Amino acid sequence: MADADIASFACLDTERHKRTGYPEAVYCAGKTDEQAFAIISALHGRGIPVLATRVAPSLASRVLAAFSGAAFDDIARTITLGVFCEPQDRQGLIAVVCAGTSDMPAALEAVRTAEFFGSAVECICDVGVAGIHRLFSRLSSIRKARVIVAVAGMEGALPSVLAGLVSAPVIAVPTSTGYGASFGGLAALLGMVNACAPGISVVNIDNGFGAGYQANLINKLGGA
Repeated sequence: MADADIASFACLDTERHKRTGYPEAVYCAGKTDEQAFAIISALHGRGIPVLATRVAPSLASRVLAAFSGAAFDDIARTITLGVFCEPQDRQGLIAVVCAGTSDMPAALEAVRTAEFFGSAVECICDVGVAGIHRLFSRLSSIRKARVIVAVAGMEGALPSVLAGLVSAPVIAVPTSTGYGASFGGLAALLGMVNACAPGISVVNIDNGFGAGYQANLINKLGGA
């Protein structure tokens, strides 16, 4: 193991890519800007491409000022620094299907994650079941994907509908979007876990990173 300690708050997994095929990502929520910046800088200094999630604007400003190659998505709240896979080398196709505009932070986190790790991604937004004709109008594009990430809040019905219309696996992402009885995404989570349509797996509330990572693994099974 070639782990590297940073002060008293982090131990970098600098060889994760050798064991799993992918480098360690940096989850920034709960860290101070100073801690997150130190971790990002240390990974980048060792030549490891960096994907950072849940990035606050203050941290993003600091990283962008320090590293000319950094890119920040303010909706997904992700930073990428360095390239793990060149855009022209991305493989297969993942469809990230987003129920509503309010669900886009989790959806775009999934998009940026899957793209960073080497998958081609199409993001299809605002096609939730409240206007189901919008979903039907995009089915031909969705059906081209090897794996589908379905992102929805409220009652979380989108993955159930999709899974009955496609042959690809569906990864469901419940979001915290919704009024009081949605309980911060718990209603959507329970709805997705209890879906009657087969072929659905479910990640945690707002976990676009987890869905994007898993979708990338499935997508890569199909080869280039």
